[in-house]
Amino acid sequence: MGDRIVLIGPMGCGKSTIGRLLAARLRCRFLDSDAIIVRQTGVDIPTIFAIEGESGFRAREHKVLAELSQSDERFVLATGGGAVLLPENRPLLRSIGEVIHLDISIDEQLKRIRHDRNRPLLQVDDLPTRLRELAQTRAPLYREVAHWRVFSDGLRADQVLNRILRHRRERARSPSGSTPRR
Repeated sequence: MGDRIVLIGPMGCGKSTIGRLLAARLRCRFLDSDAIIVRQTGVDIPTIFAIEGESGFRAREHKVLAELSQSDERFVLATGGGAVLLPENRPLLRSIGEVIHLDISIDEQLKRIRHDRNRPLLQVDDLPTRLRELAQTRAPLYREVAHWRVFSDGLRADQVLNRILRHRRERARSPSGSTPRR
């Protein structure tokens, strides 16, 4: 597994930003499961949701994760916020690599994604309520899948990156080399 890292967490938590930084630091490839789906289909995610619904999108997401689980390549993968929803994806994510849950508060999430029109699940009148509903469903699943968590409220991207790198160094020095849950 080595430097295969999977970033999970709610929309707007920084998976893509942190993923790019982490991949550059580890000198490996950065992958984004949503971007892979867009490249494979030739259309954006809102279009996939409009034509195939969320279930169609989740099936495509599962296929991408299954393919990546078979790869020998070193990479950092940023997943979509709902990648943990399908039960079959949860062990698959852990089989891909070290799973890090990037977490943020609803207030911070709201600041980051308030004006984003590319997220089909957020095109609602009451965004704060929608974010709370998504968090209620997804937060326990993020905890179940993740090897550990980084809470990023009030932190710059470089600070989150440094926390991840520090944790990985500590884990590498521990006698068992295991990753304690945080």
